Amino acid sequence: MSRIGKRPVELPSGVEATVSGQKVEVKGPKGTRSFTATDDVTVAMEDGAITVTPRGKSKRARQQWGMSRTMVQNLVTGVTTGFKKELEIQGVGYRAQMQGNVLKLNLGLSHDVDFEVPQGVTVTTPKQTEIAVEGIDEQVVGQVASNIRDWRRPEPYKGKGIRYKGEFIFRKEGKKK
Repeated sequence: MSRIGKRPVELPSGVEATVSGQKVEVKGPKGTRSFTATDDVTVAMEDGAITVTPRGKSKRARQQWGMSRTMVQNLVTGVTTGFKKELEIQGVGYRAQMQGNVLKLNLGLSHDVDFEVPQGVTVTTPKQTEIAVEGIDEQVVGQVASNIRDWRRPEPYKGKGIRYKGEFIFRKEGKKK
């Protein structure tokens, strides 16, 4: 039994949701998001909350139950507070800055990296060594943060590179003479 799936998704004030068949559309102060559930679950609106129940007792229906409820919860969270990923840059001379819609990264390569920020995501650089990625879609925010991190992943000897804020990098010992 899904413990997550049993709980209804409460709608905070200022958020409107419409359920038509398998499609859930949520409107809030930050924007509009929608999700289409699979045929293995039933989505219903009851007393200002959205409930998800499985159709049948198959393994796939039970898998989709918790996942669909979490997807609906992410819609509500996205349109109310949004999602944010923070990155840190470590390394001598490594820095980032925003110029319009382009993130300019100086990462010790032979050239500067120009990262085009996609639609629906906001990237800011509070400091030269910090990057904040924000948006209403958790998947897109995570993907953009991952794409930025891929330009220079943290290496295990000195820890130089782009890492998520609070990420632990397992350090290795270097060669000995």
